[in-house]
Amino acid sequence: MSRLTHIPAPDGVVPGNGYTHVVTGRGRLVAISGQIALDERGELVGPGDAGAQARQVFLNLSRCLVAAGATFDDVVKLTYYVTDIDDLPAVRAARDAYVDTARPPASSAVRVAGLIRPDLLLEVEAFALVP
Repeated sequence: MSRLTHIPAPDGVVPGNGYTHVVTGRGRLVAISGQIALDERGELVGPGDAGAQARQVFLNLSRCLVAAGATFDDVVKLTYYVTDIDDLPAVRAARDAYVDTARPPASSAVRVAGLIRPDLLLEVEAFALVP
């Protein structure tokens, strides 16, 4: 049994689509800064392609989690910053390759006017609890 508790829809709160409203547990907190679609050489992956950028972002998140001794199973919260809400299906598809969709983390999506570079379409940060 998981050491994390997922509460998909607390009483009086409509269930979310692809996220859990509340995730709680015990462990060491790991905060991962917003990751963008730069590869290990600092080059942009997927100019103009939200799906390609999202896949690189989740690869970067995975590498950060490993560095902290964590996995996506430990992630309790993801925050998405996107320049176009219409890109969310591509972002979710990339996420679903890493996240247990039966027990997804809590999540927030925020549309922003821009990111640190004009060619970036999204940024994702994560919080995890590691035993």
